[in-house]
Amino acid sequence: MDTGNERRTDGVLGERRHLTDLAYRMLGSPAEAEDAVQEAYARWYAMPPARREAVASPGAWLTTVVSRVCLDVLGSARVRRERYVGEWLPEPLPDRAEWPGGGPAGSGDPADRITLDESVSMAFLVVLESMTPAERVVFVLHDVFRYPFPEIAVIVDRTAAACRQLASSGRRRIRAARAPQGGRAQQAGRAEQAGRAEQAAVVRSFRRAWEAGDIEALVGLLDPAATMVADGGGLVGAAVRPVEGGARIARYLVLMAEKAPGLTLLERTVNGLPGLVAQRDGVTATVAALDLVDGRITRIWAVRNPEKLGRWTASGGAAG
Repeated sequence: MDTGNERRTDGVLGERRHLTDLAYRMLGSPAEAEDAVQEAYARWYAMPPARREAVASPGAWLTTVVSRVCLDVLGSARVRRERYVGEWLPEPLPDRAEWPGGGPAGSGDPADRITLDESVSMAFLVVLESMTPAERVVFVLHDVFRYPFPEIAVIVDRTAAACRQLASSGRRRIRAARAPQGGRAQQAGRAEQAGRAEQAAVVRSFRRAWEAGDIEALVGLLDPAATMVADGGGLVGAAVRPVEGGARIARYLVLMAEKAPGLTLLERTVNGLPGLVAQRDGVTATVAALDLVDGRITRIWAVRNPEKLGRWTASGGAAG
């Protein structure tokens, strides 16, 4: 028995979680992330055995291929999203531990292999969407996964100095996005559990006020300069432009609830943080991720495109 080859094969297959984590942060879509990972494995197994044996680090080889595939996908995605109806948001991820059965679509779902941490929060992913493809790939590799610039330079076929500049540009975008939010980036070091507990409490109050149609209570929970972005993809009704201002958002939410009676609001983890899910007859209609500063909601990202809610509908139906 060739135990050396078996160990090498196990090691190659063991890279899948890391590669999926990497690709989701680069692409914002579990399906596209899985496609990128599958493409890397297809190229690996298409190589003659002798060439595979000559690869000193299969993990590094697979990371390089996945990153390059993501770079190509991001380039074409920018063109596709220019034709997208309304605002485009990343596909939201559920926490499989909250759903009966241990996962939204079973253990084979690529979303089950994505680690839910601060680098997959909707706030973070939305800023990543503002980066150029090269900025995003380099920033994710260096600032999220801590790859050194000389290694990244080989992956993206640029100089290490160019990669440093791309990562620096990415950081400026992050800072610019957070600057109006009262220095939230500087507050990131606060205890995570305290932050989650605060957000969960605000989300619960927000849910109750929304269910009651209490505009005054909603306004009190929203920052006066809050923004809500909805993604319907042209497939369902959704605001095609951001709704700005706490009072306007509160009125919009109450009006939306009046036009869609029978909605059930559930408190669920959305991309690792407390959020809300709206269902009708067990089918998920909206997944809302929220961002808080000083106990008030500053941003709401409402994903309504049914093509992005398949995992939530499958889970929600069981949970409803």
